[in-house]
Amino acid sequence: MTCIVGIAHEGKVIIGADSAGISGLDKRIRVDCKAFVNGDLIFGGTSSFRMLQLLKFSLVPPPITEGTDPYAYAVKALVPAIRQCLKDGGWAKMENSREEGGRFIVGFRGHLFTVFEDYQVAEEIGSVAAVGCGEAYALGAMHALIDRPPMDRLEAGLNAAVHFSAGVAPPFYFVDLPAKK
Repeated sequence: MTCIVGIAHEGKVIIGADSAGISGLDKRIRVDCKAFVNGDLIFGGTSSFRMLQLLKFSLVPPPITEGTDPYAYAVKALVPAIRQCLKDGGWAKMENSREEGGRFIVGFRGHLFTVFEDYQVAEEIGSVAAVGCGEAYALGAMHALIDRPPMDRLEAGLNAAVHFSAGVAPPFYFVDLPAKK
């Protein structure tokens, strides 16, 4: 389905994305990038191009007030806004009386979070994240190069995912969110 990788380093967040659009055994190389900036946030995701379009063009991120804990902001302000955006866009789904979205990573203020289908928010030790069918390969490659610069690690993660997963394909795109001054 895809591979999205991210690293938070020295206040900056960088997300890399492949270009595969997969449906069953069909693969298309897409022009629209799966990583983007929306306001003070950077996103990269899998699950659905429609979900990503809503997050990029319809989501109005709540303001991040100075001094707010980034994790608390993600859980208490950002996720509710995302849930509403996906509902309004007709993409959120109800299954077994439970609302579900998609999987993506989001970064801001030097933090990187994974948002899962059930809207839980996770921040991993090591300031890295990956989602998609190439996730495990990418995380392994990025961990193996833990002492290398962020771009080397991101590229290695995506290259490992391409090598081992039929659902990941170049070209790769990298988007960054600079540190706030």
